[in-house]
This record gives sequence, structure tokens and C-alpha cells, in this order.
Amino acid sequence: MPISPNQGSTGGGTLVTITGTNLSGTSAVNFGSKPATSVTNVSPTQVTAVSPSGTGTVGVTVTTAGGTSNPVSFFYVGAPFKSSISPTSGTMAGGNTLTLNGTGLSTATSVSFGGTTATPTVVSDSQLTVTVPAGAGPGPVSVSVTTAGGTNNGLSYTYVDTPTIDSITPDEGSTTSATAVTIVGANLGSTESVTFGGVNAPFDAINATTLSAVAPAAAAGTVDVVVTNPGGSATAVDGFTYISNPAI
Repeated sequence: MPISPNQGSTGGGTLVTITGTNLSGTSAVNFGSKPATSVTNVSPTQVTAVSPSGTGTVGVTVTTAGGTSNPVSFFYVGAPFKSSISPTSGTMAGGNTLTLNGTGLSTATSVSFGGTTATPTVVSDSQLTVTVPAGAGPGPVSVSVTTAGGTNNGLSYTYVDTPTIDSITPDEGSTTSATAVTIVGANLGSTESVTFGGVNAPFDAINATTLSAVAPAAAAGTVDVVVTNPGGSATAVDGFTYISNPAI
């Protein structure tokens, strides 16, 4: 007498299908000592039932006028617990791989990002990976995991727009000393790096539209300025010019 699924939440509420013979007139389905909260006779070979709350492993039996069947094992599974996710933010387009750590993850069937679901790959009971779906808009969304034990959330993931660069002031500086510059654009609040000609520059995110950076000294010529955040990168092609000191 197989039962499907053979596991469910400790809180009950799992709809299971029991297949066997001589099931017509089923009067009761018990999960251990507890009766199912709902029983439906589908056919002489099939009965559906909704599991009550419980813990551990219990035997499921079917009772008809002819007696009570042999027990079939049903496993109660606790709700998942999430301890961390990495990374915690990324591009609006999604597509990057997120790792989620916790407990009770071995039966995970879906991960929801603010209502958009993705199918995870279970690594172990304490870890799964999932490809982040595209976001509906910038900002944080709740992350929830659904397993045989139920659904749990409590962590968040932030979708970040690609930055833009509107201006760099001043847009030129010395070849022999660092130059303080102001970069104005959009989506700059989560900036992770600023480079001048591929060289990392110290910076401070003033707000979502303004960065303060220090262009390091470099050889004479023009270089690209690149601002990068979790959503991507913006490049000001030939955005900064290094000028040699005058000589007499």
C-alpha cells in the first residue's frame, strides 16, 4: 500500500494519496494514533487524506468494514531554517548563483524571490544553490524556501540597477599627484569599485547620485573611468585626462 508523498510538515496539512486494494468504504485513515483531518474515497484502489500534525515517523493505516490495513511509513519533516545567503545582492537581470545555508533543506522544492520562484539544487540538508531569477524592480525582496516541512523566510536579497555616469568633475588631473574628483550619475549608492584606466581608486559614496573619488597619478593621456556595483558597471570612455606638468 504505497503512499505519496511519504513525508510532510510537522504542522500537518499534507495531502497524500494512498494506493492499494479493497479501499471502498474507507471509514478512517490514521497517521500513527491520530486520524487524518480529511479522507476522500477516490476509487476502490485509491484514497486521499490530509495528514494531522505530528513528529518523527508514523505508520499510516486505512480502515474499512473489512478491517485495518498494514501500516505504511510517513515521515514528518520540520520547517526549514535559513541562516545565510550569499551573495545578498545582484543585477536586475538575475542569472547569478546564490548559495543558501541552513537546516532542513534536503527536501527543498522551490525558492521564492519576492514571489518569483526558482528551482534549487540541493547540495545537502544544510545547503542549496539556486539561480537568481530576474527582478521586477530595484530594491530588497524576501527570500523564502519551501520544503516538505513547510515554507520559511526571514532573509532578503537586493536587486540593484546598473550604475550610470553623467559627469566627472574635474575631468583632468596631474600625472604626478592624485586628483580629487566628483562623479555624478545614478545608482551609485552601492558602488563597489571605481577605476581610472584600470587602476582602483579610493572612493566614498555620498548618496545614490554622487561619488567622491581620488584619481591616482598616471602617465599622460586619457583613460576610461569605470564604476561598478552589484548590478553591473558603467564606463565613461576617455572620461579622465592626465596632463603632464609644465616645464621651462
